[in-house]
Amino acid sequence: MPDHSWTMKGELVLSCNCTVFCPCVLSLGNHPPTEGYCQTWAGFRIDQGHFGDVDLSGLNLGLVMEIPGYMSRGNWTAGLFVDERASIYAQKAIGKIFSGKAGGTTSLLSILVGNFLGIERAPISYETRERTRVFTIPKIIDGAVTPIPGKDRETDTVISNSEYWIAPEITIAKAEKSRMRAFGRNWNFAGRSAEICKLDWRGP
Repeated sequence: MPDHSWTMKGELVLSCNCTVFCPCVLSLGNHPPTEGYCQTWAGFRIDQGHFGDVDLSGLNLGLVMEIPGYMSRGNWTAGLFVDERASIYAQKAIGKIFSGKAGGTTSLLSILVGNFLGIERAPISYETRERTRVFTIPKIIDGAVTPIPGKDRETDTVISNSEYWIAPEITIAKAEKSRMRAFGRNWNFAGRSAEICKLDWRGP
């Protein structure tokens, strides 16, 4: 039997149209986004990862999603950007993971995503500059997300021990800049809610 176990470890950054802070992290989809609907992009930095014997380490990814109301009700629209350095085998593996077909952390996507816009290859950059995460897909996403400091100004504001499917610990952040132009969409979420999370996904 082929080995279809998979892991993705690293970091992800997410920018959405909610005012600070997005309620979905704590309501787990049982409260509507602050604007009544969700538009979001996410960037992924895979430090270590594999799908069976296919190596995913060192790749960056981008995800675009639209959710028409309560997250838990589904009918999501999603589109995926894969690092142009990815092999065709890695691209197919990433497609299976983000479709939910690979099981594990992302399995709920197979239920909630009703419209998949496809996969595009692109040069993707994910950088950390001091505390700011800078995520770029040329001519598509131009993002810079900075954590919101807590009472101790040197320490980020963090939600921990959450049941949020993306990660149990979420660093509360705000988008310094956040432009996304792709799949017929033109978004600008500067000043809006953002998140930074440890990426530790696995399956099946």
